[in-house]
Amino acid sequence: MIYKISDLYDLSETIAAELFDGKTYPWEVLADIGDFILKLGPTLPAEEFEHPAEDIWIHKSVSVAKTATLTGPLIIDADTEVRPGAFVRGKAIVGKNCVVGNSTELKNVVLFNTVQVPHYNYVGDSILGTHSHMGAGSITSNVKSDKTLVVVKDEEEQIETGLKKFGAMIGDYVEVGCNSVLNPGTVIGRNTNIYPLSSVRGVIPTNSIFKGRNDIIDKK
Repeated sequence: MIYKISDLYDLSETIAAELFDGKTYPWEVLADIGDFILKLGPTLPAEEFEHPAEDIWIHKSVSVAKTATLTGPLIIDADTEVRPGAFVRGKAIVGKNCVVGNSTELKNVVLFNTVQVPHYNYVGDSILGTHSHMGAGSITSNVKSDKTLVVVKDEEEQIETGLKKFGAMIGDYVEVGCNSVLNPGTVIGRNTNIYPLSSVRGVIPTNSIFKGRNDIIDKK
């Protein structure tokens, strides 16, 4: 089964819920993130959000380290922490109560509320559901080595996305182990755990534990 938006995400847990309107699969929003931010940003309440630079809106409760680099279009919602050395390259929507950590890089992403990417993570052209967490050094690889367009595959079907850049669609409450690589076109179902040092591709079932490509078990 290739998961749809409704299978992966609680849309009440993001300021960007309208971004997903009229779409079936989550990767369909990737091309629209930047324009959506430019539309939503000016409507955010000025008493709650600062507008420190062009195309950047940051909730006044957010903590941003002096050595972090922020590039728009960008929205960061309430009570999030952006730690030293973080690099946000633009087209990013970061939810409430998130952690964007040391040397973590974000680009063209939606992080739902309460997402943690706290240590040396690269997250590009990806969507991370609420309460998902990426262990230290884990990354989303967003371009295939042969530069061909990304196809999402499971054992029974495949969908051509038409996208050259597509990282990972990570469902709510997913745990990604340290130093794992999520290859282009990876889709991980809700409540799933990925073992450390994993190379992940394709569709990983909901409520499972990924130990290896041929070793995926149901959670008890």
